[in-house]
Amino acid sequence: MSALNESGVVVLRGGGASLIFDATGAVPAVIHWGADLGHLDDEARRMLALTAVPAQLNAAPDVPRVFGILPSEQTGWLGRPGIAVSRDGYQLTCRFSTTQISASPEGDSVAFTLSDEENGVRVVATYALSMQGVISAQASVTSIAGSVLSVERLSLSLPLPSRATEILDFSGKWIRERSPQRQQLADGIHARETRRGKTGSDSPYVMSAGTPGFSHRTGEVWSMHIAWSGDSTWHVERLPEGAGALTTSLGGAELLRTGEVRLHPGETYATSTIMFVWSGNGLDGIRSRFHAHLRARPHHPTSPRPLTLNSWEAVYFDHDYETLTQLIDRAAEVGVERFVLDDGWFHARHDDTAGLGDWWIDPLTWPQGFGQLVAHVRKHNMQFGLWFEPEMVNLDSDTARAHPDWVLAPASGVGLPARSQHVLNLANHDAWEYILGFMDALIAEHAIDYIKWDHNRDLVEASRQTSDGDRAGTRDQTLAAYALMDELRRRHPRLEIESCAGGGGRIDLGILERTDRVWGSDCNDPVERQVIQQWTTLLIPPELMGAHIGEPRAHTTKRTTEQSFRMTTALFAHSGIESNLTKFAQPEIDIFRTWADLYKEMRSLIHSGVAVNADLADDAAVLHGVVAHDGSHALFELAQVRTSSLGQYGRVPIPGLDPDRQYQVRVRFDVGAPMSQSFTHPAWMLAGESDPLILDGNALTVLGLPLPSLDPQQAVIIEFQRVT
Repeated sequence: MSALNESGVVVLRGGGASLIFDATGAVPAVIHWGADLGHLDDEARRMLALTAVPAQLNAAPDVPRVFGILPSEQTGWLGRPGIAVSRDGYQLTCRFSTTQISASPEGDSVAFTLSDEENGVRVVATYALSMQGVISAQASVTSIAGSVLSVERLSLSLPLPSRATEILDFSGKWIRERSPQRQQLADGIHARETRRGKTGSDSPYVMSAGTPGFSHRTGEVWSMHIAWSGDSTWHVERLPEGAGALTTSLGGAELLRTGEVRLHPGETYATSTIMFVWSGNGLDGIRSRFHAHLRARPHHPTSPRPLTLNSWEAVYFDHDYETLTQLIDRAAEVGVERFVLDDGWFHARHDDTAGLGDWWIDPLTWPQGFGQLVAHVRKHNMQFGLWFEPEMVNLDSDTARAHPDWVLAPASGVGLPARSQHVLNLANHDAWEYILGFMDALIAEHAIDYIKWDHNRDLVEASRQTSDGDRAGTRDQTLAAYALMDELRRRHPRLEIESCAGGGGRIDLGILERTDRVWGSDCNDPVERQVIQQWTTLLIPPELMGAHIGEPRAHTTKRTTEQSFRMTTALFAHSGIESNLTKFAQPEIDIFRTWADLYKEMRSLIHSGVAVNADLADDAAVLHGVVAHDGSHALFELAQVRTSSLGQYGRVPIPGLDPDRQYQVRVRFDVGAPMSQSFTHPAWMLAGESDPLILDGNALTVLGLPLPSLDPQQAVIIEFQRVT
């Protein structure tokens, strides 16, 4: 059925959600975003539009306010405008009218064309609602007449109902990414801006508003994500004239620096995609929709995600051939399927102060080149991966000495270094081609399977030097990095890329259009990782999130943890090892091999099932898991990150299981039994193969299981296998 009919009301439906517009006015108005309202005939649509018209308030415009798709003073909106443009230094007051509506026959997408002929501005806003219930919204602005049109803002927003009274978003820093923060919605703007030239460890990530007390499993939630890897702006806004969809909105956009977008007649600027998701069953509903949407992409990884060993925390810059081959041999013994050589392999790179930009194999470290090492990796039937940081340069490098104008900096000189490095201006075509040439040649020569693509510093004073003076360069840098990745993937279709940015500093759905994995955090401390990973999966499914077993003593926090806890924490992801296996005794290597076997046994479930999280009485422990779509199989982890005020948790409902089936429940002690604060574990944990514990799915989801009171930094893996 077409999304548009004679009523002038556009209805998009998909995945149990709907988005409805009233397109009868000059600018289409959003009259519903949330639960699917079902089939609406012409009369029902007309009546629905009528109920969306509010009362006319005193001391307000004489026409009742509506929330247009491009909020502006034209419709009486006195909050943050959806568009801000100027010519010759003067702001334009645009008055748009709808000149075209293109709705899909399937009722899942619509494009509105808005024109202001007098000011020479045209905007096209497109909305698509996927089968998974995810709205992908994008807008473009075109200068259709006059002098240069400067674009300061083009944002997209959707209205929120009055029952959405709490806000959840994220902040963070290096080794503590995606830290949740929650607050009450109040009048005014809750605004977040990222100005780091990349997504940032402090990214809002997924901004949500919901009903009071919304949690993983309960409450109604409206969420937004900006699929862009540069600067961005996010907001929830409520005007004081009343609560609800006519005064409250959730929106965002690319953050544009002054002069970054200047359009000559006929030129167009297009926004990044803004993703909007509604859930009627808490944050796990948001999580499920995002995961299903990503998994439906044609380029989403479908092969088993290879168990990876990355060399960084094993050897750091000490690239000694004998040491590395011993590490590779031990990795093969464990069952590793991909070996990645991290920082330290290229010209003059013996620490982090020199060499960035000189992407040729260091002849002192590798007098015979990579061939022998790569052959050793291949002998063990492993893939070979290599670390790059293509967007950065050390001033102490042949590249920077030969091409100082390639550094992204004002004409007055370079600014503050970070990690002894500066930004290479990839928007400079010569610099872009130079980097592409080195990477392309190495990938081709050694049939490299995988690149760890790092980005270790923020962009500061990111100015491009042009013949007309310095110009803001953040946006162009982001687009050039995208183009470099796209070209490498075009030339090497089998190549996989990981997005790493000083850890988890560039995780967004813009970068994931070009990469196959993100590095969750540089912190391999499992205590910190439990929370980081739980919130990372609000957007990213486990198969796209790298998580590795680090050294017993974490190099970031200096905390020492049990091997079993490090292993169970890394299990629910695209797993790997970031540890020097040559230093472990044989019994520990045997446990690594057992863990690797468990990962390979369970990865098809973990990387395809529905991720779920239980709401516990306190946050001292985390209970999360993955359930097969047909409910036939599930794997959960209970992780105790610190002591709890509770002596024991009692029965905790197990989320996501099929209530109409029976399950055999067993604890997987593959990597060791957890230590408990109790004298004994609950009786059900001791059930064996001869007398297995079999419970009804309804009892498990309603009553649950009494969970053990574990020692801090201990975890237990629980498997549910359907028997009927």
